[in-house]
Amino acid sequence: MTELLVGVDIGGTTVKIGFIAEDGKIQEKWEIPTDLTNEGENIISDIWKSIDSKLKMSSMANPSIKGIGVGAPGFVDAHAGIITEAVNIGWKDLHLAEELEKLAGVPVYVENDANIAVLGENWIGAGNQSENLIAITLGTGVGGGIIANGSILNGVNGMAGEIGHIEAIENGHPCNCGKKGCLETIASATGIVRQAMEKIHTQPESLLAKLFQKEGRISAKNVFDLAKQGDQASGEIVDYTADVLGKAIANMSVIINPSNILIGGGVSNAGDQLIDAIVKAFRKHALPKVSEVCTIKTCQLGNDAGIIGGAYLVYENN
Repeated sequence: MTELLVGVDIGGTTVKIGFIAEDGKIQEKWEIPTDLTNEGENIISDIWKSIDSKLKMSSMANPSIKGIGVGAPGFVDAHAGIITEAVNIGWKDLHLAEELEKLAGVPVYVENDANIAVLGENWIGAGNQSENLIAITLGTGVGGGIIANGSILNGVNGMAGEIGHIEAIENGHPCNCGKKGCLETIASATGIVRQAMEKIHTQPESLLAKLFQKEGRISAKNVFDLAKQGDQASGEIVDYTADVLGKAIANMSVIINPSNILIGGGVSNAGDQLIDAIVKAFRKHALPKVSEVCTIKTCQLGNDAGIIGGAYLVYENN
């Protein structure tokens, strides 16, 4: 008999699903579309139908499921297995663990999608099974998660680790959360593009402004590419973004004293150019006793982090 851990990562467009061995290696992975009709009422049954179908078609010897770990967007009560609110999907007070357990007949564990990605990275990725770790994802927004003393931090109502909503700049740019000056307004891809548009007006002779005049748009990747070419305006954006991010990480690090800080998400594709700038800023702002034991590096697992982290939820609970 082949015992499998099942990892599920629910996104607004697709649901990623994987059969994972107990050493964290992916045996099989696939995606299904996320059905957003009728406030996402079909998603849970779609997930189980897909898992059941793959099991029946599997070439593995007598495959059986030990449990299912699910990462879901929005606000999650991990202890109760309830999605209190996932605006992009339409869920509110959804008893996800209970409903999926009824269909699957195996234990189901639920976490916020950012947290399961952190758990996956720490299990077999860049985290190296750290007891204390901070992970930050820089994408359209800024997300992340924190592991302290070996456990993911959830807080009283699941809001621990909402790194993107640290107030980085007093009276800064409005954030989607309703606050102003959140880290997300600066360090996300959206925040970098916003900074670029401001630079285009103040530095109209920059390569950045000329590219915008030619293409009619600017991406975060453009900013990093032009900074490499020596464009002053783009370089200022990279340095400022890294400095704000480095300061936020330094302040967080005094609280949990991590051995590793992981940077992931699409913006992290800038690689050493971004990481080196963040490290420099972190060292500048951090307490030396904290920074000297901490390594900053990019995540390794990419889009697989969520399903591997979901599988880890099963692994750690069995």
